[in-house]
Amino acid sequence: MPNLEHPAYPAAKLLQLESLVPCRESQVSMLLSIFGERQQFSFPSIFIYGHTSSGKTYVIQTLFNTLELPHVFVNCVEYFTSRLLLEEILIQLQRYSETEQTSHVPCDTFNDFVRLFKQAVESRELQDQTLYIVLDRAEQLREMEANILPAFLRLQELTDRNVTVILLSEIVWELFRPSIGCFEPFTLYFPDYSIGHLQKILSQNHPPEYSTDFYAAYINILLGVFYMVCRDLKELQHLAALNFSKYCEPVVRGEATERDTRKLWKNIEPHLKKAMQTVYLREVSSSQWERFQHDDGEPGQLKGLSAHTHVELPYYSKFLLIAAYLASYNPVRTDKRFFLKHHGKIRKTNFMKKHEKTSNHLLGPKPFPLDRLLAILYSIVDNRVAPTANIFSQITSLVTLQLLSMVGHNDQLDGPRYKCTVSLDFIRAIAR
Repeated sequence: MPNLEHPAYPAAKLLQLESLVPCRESQVSMLLSIFGERQQFSFPSIFIYGHTSSGKTYVIQTLFNTLELPHVFVNCVEYFTSRLLLEEILIQLQRYSETEQTSHVPCDTFNDFVRLFKQAVESRELQDQTLYIVLDRAEQLREMEANILPAFLRLQELTDRNVTVILLSEIVWELFRPSIGCFEPFTLYFPDYSIGHLQKILSQNHPPEYSTDFYAAYINILLGVFYMVCRDLKELQHLAALNFSKYCEPVVRGEATERDTRKLWKNIEPHLKKAMQTVYLREVSSSQWERFQHDDGEPGQLKGLSAHTHVELPYYSKFLLIAAYLASYNPVRTDKRFFLKHHGKIRKTNFMKKHEKTSNHLLGPKPFPLDRLLAILYSIVDNRVAPTANIFSQITSLVTLQLLSMVGHNDQLDGPRYKCTVSLDFIRAIAR
C-alpha cells in the first residue's frame, strides 16, 4: 500500500514520487497536505530546516518536478544581492508567461518587484494554480536589506496572488526572526538520516551486474567503518562508488564468491582505512584515487594526501597561539618592555627572586587572563584587529582543543578554578 495519497494528484505520480524520495515519505506527505489542491491558496510561507545532506533541496526539487507544479528555484548563495535575487525570480517566471519577454527589466527595490511580479503572473496558467518560490540557502537573506526577509514572508499578502514562498536553510528559525514583528512561517524539520535510512538509500544504487544482497552487504561494511565519523549522504555515496571496484576484485578474479564475506572484507579493509584519511577533504580525483589503490605501499600510508599535507590554521588563530604562548611563559612585568615601542627607561637590577633563576620553560606554562592575551595579540598583529565574534570564536576553539588534549588528566582540570595555559607541546600538537 502506497504511503503517499492525495486526491489532487494522480496515484501513478505519487507512486513515482515515493520511489524517488525514500525515507522522506512523512515530510512529503506533510508538504502535500499543506499545499492542498492546485487552485487552492496555500500557506503564505514555509520554512524548512535541517542539517546538511538531510534531503531538503532534493526532496523539494523532486516533488515539484514530478508533480509538475509551477515553481521558481533560486540559490541565495549564487544570487547574493537583493537585486540579483529579485531579477532572477522574474527571469524564471518568464517561462510561464504567454508572451515571452525579450528585454531585461531592472528591479532595484521590492516595490518594483511586487509590481513586476503581478504583471508576470497574469498568465492564465499561473492564475489557476499556486506558484511556489523556493529560496535555497535562505540564511543568506539575513545579509541583505532588512525588508527583504519580512517582505518574502508576506509576499502573498503584498501581491494578492496565489503564491507560496519556501525557505530552505540549515539553521533554525529563531536565528532568522527579525527584531521587529514579522509573519511567522510554517516550520518543517528534516531530521538526519539514521543508519537504516542510509543503508536503504545507498543500496538502491547497486550496479545491475551484481545482486542486491551483494551490494547491500558492501554498504553494510562501508557504514560500519564510516558511520561514526561521517553521516553525510553525499560523501557516503562518493565513498561507496569509489571503493566498490576494490570490493569486487576477488569475485572478478574468481578467488571468492559473492557469499565469501570474510575474504571480501580482508581485501577491502586496508583500502577503507586509506579512505578514512581523506573523508570530506577530496584532495584527489576519482581517477587519482584508483591509482593510489593499486600502489604497493603500506595500507596505512597515503602518499601525497592528507597524511603528508599541511593544513593551514585560520589567520588569527596563528597569532592567538603565539600570544597565548608568550603570555604563558613571560612574566606580566615584562609585557611593557617587550610589546611597547616607547616603554620608557627600564632600571637595571640584579635582584631576582629565587624561583625566577630557573628557566620558565622548566617551570611550565603559567595561567593568564583573557585581557592580557588580547593585549599581546593586538601588539603583534600588524593591522588593527577589532574584538569581533570571529576572534572570540577562534579563542574558544583553541581552548576547547586544549581541554580535549587534557582529558584523562584530572589534576589539570580543576573545575571553575581552571585557567588557560598554552605549552610548547600543545603548539607542536596543533601544528602537526
